[in-house]
Amino acid sequence: MRFVSDQRLADGVREREFTLGEIPGILWTPASAPTSAPLILLGHPGGLRRMYPRLVARARDCTAQGFAAATLELPGGGDRPASAAAEQARADLRRALAAGEPVTDDIVDRLVLPLVEKAVPEWRAVLDALLALPEIGGPVGYSGGVISIGVRLAVVEPRIVAAVLFAGSFVPRAMFAEARRVTVPLHVLLQWDDEGNDRQMALDLFDAFGSAEKTLHANMGGHTGVPRFEGESANRFFGRHLRTPPSS
Repeated sequence: MRFVSDQRLADGVREREFTLGEIPGILWTPASAPTSAPLILLGHPGGLRRMYPRLVARARDCTAQGFAAATLELPGGGDRPASAAAEQARADLRRALAAGEPVTDDIVDRLVLPLVEKAVPEWRAVLDALLALPEIGGPVGYSGGVISIGVRLAVVEPRIVAAVLFAGSFVPRAMFAEARRVTVPLHVLLQWDDEGNDRQMALDLFDAFGSAEKTLHANMGGHTGVPRFEGESANRFFGRHLRTPPSS
């Protein structure tokens, strides 16, 4: 991991941009960073610069609770090389939505499954590098979307002990089998009127999760209308699960 910038934000939070190979990302640590702080991985739909205002706001919420926060650019996002297959799937998705046609499983699979296959190993490699830093020690939480990435990480990454998942993206049918294998505590956010989300699919996915502790918070409004108090609820959730290591 190579840090390429280092600055203090107005509230004293330390923000460092990094690269790991070809993967760019950002790490935020509290103004008074404790040794071995818990870490929250901030998921997003891609386009790190475009998403930055929302990401830094979420990161500041995390650091205010004494957590470190980190994010990375998704494959094909931002300045990373685009995938012709993903671009075609995205064009097919937009065409179906514009025409009021059903979004087929084929479109969803072509758009989401290759992204999950590429992104999850990158998240795990970045996590290896972050946990090698003296100021970060875990435990680790995942917060955000793409929800299929969060599902796969919750299944394959044992260092993630809790997750806040954003139900705002299409989900391949194959992910439902993986959802049944998720056992970590879950806090799932659903915007009821999200124009880009299949509400029933999101509800079915929540039902499929195998976690003994899972909570669904559904709010009226579109994709970007998540109420401010939901951030506070998520922080309380992570406070319960990241401050005390899970029992063996």
